[in-house]
Amino acid sequence: MSLLKPKLLCTLLARRTFHGRAQIGKREVVGHGLNGTYSYLDRADCPYPAIRWEEPGSHIDALLQKQKGDWKNLSLEEKKALYRHSFRQTFVEFDSPRGDWRIITGGVMFGLAFALWMSILLKKFVLPPLPESCSEESKQAQLKRMIEIRANPVEGIASKWDYENNRWK
Repeated sequence: MSLLKPKLLCTLLARRTFHGRAQIGKREVVGHGLNGTYSYLDRADCPYPAIRWEEPGSHIDALLQKQKGDWKNLSLEEKKALYRHSFRQTFVEFDSPRGDWRIITGGVMFGLAFALWMSILLKKFVLPPLPESCSEESKQAQLKRMIEIRANPVEGIASKWDYENNRWK
């Protein structure tokens, strides 16, 4: 019987409080929220957050009492203040483009410029020069030698050379 008491105490405490109450302060819990967490998120796919955006204060308490009556008595500014008490942004505000593409494009351009300069510096100061066989004169000599020995006469270079007229077919 004594083994069940700590477990019973834990379940009673879990029912009386919820995880994260200290992080939300005095804000009112108004719904289930995303995955049952008590957090505030402005999202189109989960439009009703679990908690209000602002903590209650003296400036909003009068409006909260006034909203319990006829809404025709509320001015437009009071309705907007009540909305801003519950929500940080409207749908138009949080769905509008924020200009993140500029930062991303700038970062990509910076990365490309850095890579280009690094390759230039490596080629100039670090890498050894190309071998002599990569020069244009050496390539011409290699081509001439391949034609002379009639290398790959069926489909290769020798098949494209006219040996009677000494020119390309």
